[in-house]
Amino acid sequence: MRLTNVTRVVLPRGRVGSYAVRIVPDETRPLPVSFDQGRHVGAGDRPGSWMSIALRLPDGTTRDAVARAWDDVVAAHGTLRTVFSRDAAGEIRLHEGAASAGEWSEHPLRRTDAGEVDGAVREMIRRVFDAECRPFATPSHRIVLIEPDTSTDTDTDTDTTTDARSAADPRPLAVIAADHAHVDMWSLLVLARDLLARLGGQPASVVAEREPFAAHTRALAERDPAPAEVHTAWREILDAEGGVMPRFPLPLGDVSSPRPEVVEVRDVLDAAELAAFTARAEAEGVRATALALSALARACDEVAGAPLRAVFPVHSRYEERWHDAVGWFITNSVIACADPDPRACAASLRLSLALGSHPLAPILAPWGGMPQAPGMFALSWLDVRRLPVRLARDTEAQWVSAAIETDGVMIWFVVGDDGLHLRCRYPDTPEALQNVGRWLDAVERAVRADAAGIAGESPAPGERVVARG
Repeated sequence: MRLTNVTRVVLPRGRVGSYAVRIVPDETRPLPVSFDQGRHVGAGDRPGSWMSIALRLPDGTTRDAVARAWDDVVAAHGTLRTVFSRDAAGEIRLHEGAASAGEWSEHPLRRTDAGEVDGAVREMIRRVFDAECRPFATPSHRIVLIEPDTSTDTDTDTDTTTDARSAADPRPLAVIAADHAHVDMWSLLVLARDLLARLGGQPASVVAEREPFAAHTRALAERDPAPAEVHTAWREILDAEGGVMPRFPLPLGDVSSPRPEVVEVRDVLDAAELAAFTARAEAEGVRATALALSALARACDEVAGAPLRAVFPVHSRYEERWHDAVGWFITNSVIACADPDPRACAASLRLSLALGSHPLAPILAPWGGMPQAPGMFALSWLDVRRLPVRLARDTEAQWVSAAIETDGVMIWFVVGDDGLHLRCRYPDTPEALQNVGRWLDAVERAVRADAAGIAGESPAPGERVVARG
């Protein structure tokens, strides 16, 4: 699977409609709000707060079938039936709601006098999700169905690193989107899998009600307080950054306010190179994640003369009962790798996982919450081969993120059967374009050198392709 962006995703042209269930919130049934939900929703209603997954459906799938299947999926996952609001004091509140069948909305593409489509399908779904999948929307999720017109081509200006779908493929394509407060990337896989199960004729019991995310929020709050050494490790990393979360080690220009984003997607290793990289990690006595962190640390030292320090999101599905659940099961940790030796990076990784295994609110209370500053630097590592939820290759599934404004740098490393690719988001300034690009080149060289087992001169990075939001 690939992680791309709504400005570059490959989509067929055709009839576009969207479906949303009806949700009636019940303010007499309050639910706990997680630390990360509170931060996200507290930033207010806004476009671009959503995330999504696109996938092909079986040939001949109708709108009625999609609506019935999606109704069953919403019935199975409690977080999709919850609604956020603010009380009189402005505090974030979350309530359960009751769901019932909804209705379809048409989204016709504008055409010029010459009969040509004026505006791509992806611009249409971007407008739909920006308008409907917001933190306080009711509901804040929606499914779009594209019924291909096989006489037309796919959208142009697409992600050049993605295999273009055949314009002759008649199968409908669905895009499931939700505000991030209700889902993470793993959750989107669960939703896609459950939708396909119902469309495939499997009984409703296959998508019987799962554990609601609110139960996870309660369970996390009831865990024992973090030990003193966890508080100390957090303090040391934040103090090294001047009391804020880690920032990108090179200048980004004027990011005193968020800027339109630049998105890069790079294919770093193919399947054979990934196998060699993994074998190299095993020879070093570490996992591939630690060897990748070693490459990142070497890149930071090469281009910035600084150690690797970054925000490091980790999942909190620490019990099997959460594996089929939907919610925001991601929490933030931090990682610091001063020594690029793979074994030292493995030790840093273990510490980072420990730092992210405790409720963050009491840990970050001395800083008044998460002390975020312009230039924040975050790294995410996702190996889809290790997830218990996977989609068949012929679904051509891809994660699709929103287009936003940003003042920081976020890197996703996505590992799959076809290799390793990275996606990077950073602010559109001349300094960021130069410095982030230089850093990514160094990362790519270091990772490819590890895969090739070479020391010294590293393989040159591949072609650089950027897209502006």
